[in-house]
Amino acid sequence: MNTQKKGWAILIGLLTVLAAPAFATVTITSMKESQKSPEPIGKTITFTVAATDTGSGPVAFQFNITPPRGKSVMVKDFLPGTNSSGTWTAPSFTWVPTGNDGTYEIEVVAKDFTSAESTSKTIKYVIKAAATGSTPVAEKTANSLVAIFNNPACATGSNVRVAYQESSGTGPLWTTNWVKCNSSSSSTFEVTGMYASTKYTMYAEVQNSEGAITNGPTVTFTTGAWPSGVNEPVFTVPVSAAADDPNPVLLHNFITFATGGTTTIYPDVATDLNGNIIWYYYSSDTTHSDVLTRPVQGGGTLTLQDDLAWDPNVTQEQYLRQIDWAGNVVRETNMGAIQQELLAMGSVDGGPCTGITKPTVGTACIGAFHHDAIQTLPNGYLAALIDIEKIFPAGTQDDTQGSLPVDIVGDMIVVLNSNWQVVWYWDAFDPAGGGQGYPQLPVTRTAPLAETCGAGQSGCPPMFLADIPGYTEPLAHDWLHANTLYYWPSPEDNDPKSKGNIVWSSRHQDLVLEVNYEDGSGNGDIIWTMGPPDDGLQPAGDFSFNNQYNDAWPWFSHQHCVGIQNGGSGPMTLFDNGDTRKANAPLGLGEDCDPAGSPEDCDSRGMALTVDVSTMTVTPVVSLDLGGYSTAMGSADLLSNGNYFFENPIVFVEVQHKSTTLGYSQEYGPTPAAPQMGVNNPVMEVAGPQHYRGWQMPSLYEPPLI
Repeated sequence: MNTQKKGWAILIGLLTVLAAPAFATVTITSMKESQKSPEPIGKTITFTVAATDTGSGPVAFQFNITPPRGKSVMVKDFLPGTNSSGTWTAPSFTWVPTGNDGTYEIEVVAKDFTSAESTSKTIKYVIKAAATGSTPVAEKTANSLVAIFNNPACATGSNVRVAYQESSGTGPLWTTNWVKCNSSSSSTFEVTGMYASTKYTMYAEVQNSEGAITNGPTVTFTTGAWPSGVNEPVFTVPVSAAADDPNPVLLHNFITFATGGTTTIYPDVATDLNGNIIWYYYSSDTTHSDVLTRPVQGGGTLTLQDDLAWDPNVTQEQYLRQIDWAGNVVRETNMGAIQQELLAMGSVDGGPCTGITKPTVGTACIGAFHHDAIQTLPNGYLAALIDIEKIFPAGTQDDTQGSLPVDIVGDMIVVLNSNWQVVWYWDAFDPAGGGQGYPQLPVTRTAPLAETCGAGQSGCPPMFLADIPGYTEPLAHDWLHANTLYYWPSPEDNDPKSKGNIVWSSRHQDLVLEVNYEDGSGNGDIIWTMGPPDDGLQPAGDFSFNNQYNDAWPWFSHQHCVGIQNGGSGPMTLFDNGDTRKANAPLGLGEDCDPAGSPEDCDSRGMALTVDVSTMTVTPVVSLDLGGYSTAMGSADLLSNGNYFFENPIVFVEVQHKSTTLGYSQEYGPTPAAPQMGVNNPVMEVAGPQHYRGWQMPSLYEPPLI
């Protein structure tokens, strides 16, 4: 057995059981940087670290950075190193400084998770300004459509941003976000939202404490071409937007399911409303799609990405990462680190799946991030979804596969603090079967369409506990399939003094639920469920639907992208896929979804609902036929101009006599005096490859808040 495989074998042993602490000494023997300090802003710097351990290991490494005049920030959470002849080498850490110039502290922590012994080493690294004198500098980044703009120091108490425009003067004038000036250091911006192979002019705008703006010197920058070897998505515009649309940017996240036996992987892109690309992103592995969960204020996005973490056999969605517009990883955590933190907090179900070969009833583990992560909680906290597998007795959820125990797939919500460490979690199986705190959601409540998951199945998390011969049935029940998180800052009738809770969407239960979070002090109780009426198989949700327009099926089903607009005081928006509505023959809706046989009534819908928690009533504001049916995925949002945005993500169409799928980014006009019901008249529509999600926004620096 070679040393690397031996290291992984030790790791698997660690992950199988939580070993008792034993005395050991971990020593960092070297920490080297690829370039000696100082280096300019925007330079790529790689750190390599080696350590020894008198214990059995493995040794895992974490990297933290303290910026000038700032606090330490975890940027790369614990990952196991590789062992060669007793020396543990950390996974390489690549850093691209894009903040202020000054002296940074780079810290590495090395830890033996078997013995719990750890040590750390810190080095100082000086980053120089690229700008000299009074003239800013605009330089290339690894992304051909992104510039790094470094502006000389400006007076403390002022704010600064960058304005930029095509040199021809024909395009709009764009601006970045504002940042605070510091008289002792320069300011750095990633400038994006530009067309390929185009010359731009750029200058800084400095706003003093009285609001007066002074423009700095102008520099030019020419963007590069589309990267070679990367698939470029093509868009068409069935409905042209108004020239003065205040939300002229679309951000597209593509996840492509195979059609016709082939799959094309596209990078994420942003476009204007004419489908012209102004930004792109792809991870280092262009053979996998990543999930953009949410763009963040000021630039960049949260992503879920495939990559090797603690388990040597699994890559699917093992990382939660924040990237900047140039594609640099700003910070990341991984499933192995999250598992260790949950175990330390006493989580029963939150341990790793690695090494579980003989599961019994009650065995549980978590395997991957999935679907959503949001960074809208107070204090910079973040919430993310993680799948749980848990083994239940044969026949649970009416399973008919055989006499073996059955694997049920549920969900966990983890809340990470501003340093991306777990501080709170909610477990759908705790307690299992509908005990105290979970009366509305017993595990006996089956999914209406009885979805299942098998190994390697598209749309499912990695499967660990199903199909173990002699122990579990081949197919797991995909019980909940959560797909959206929303932080509701004032859930108690919008009382500003109330603490915030978490609203989440369960696709496979056709339910939206509120969990008692209370800004970290909540007990995790399910406060209410919202969904269709009692159908004789499943009990109704807690809300009644004010069906004032006699809709044959007023409720949503298999919904996505649930959020409450206007900071929690506006309507609830969502994308109603309509899977259960389409499949439900007993109500007379059948294949055509309408007793009169109109196939259009099968279409997915964009919905906005007024939610009254005092009367537990839902009233429709918008329930729009979006012109096509998407079995999965989708987006919904209320725009700043009162219009609605919906992403109808995976519609089957005929193109040149071949069946294919398209995603439609659609904007609908403002709500009239009476609610809109059933009409399909977008004021903007851009069609492209199938999507996971999409967003429409004023600029890439001003994303939606939900």
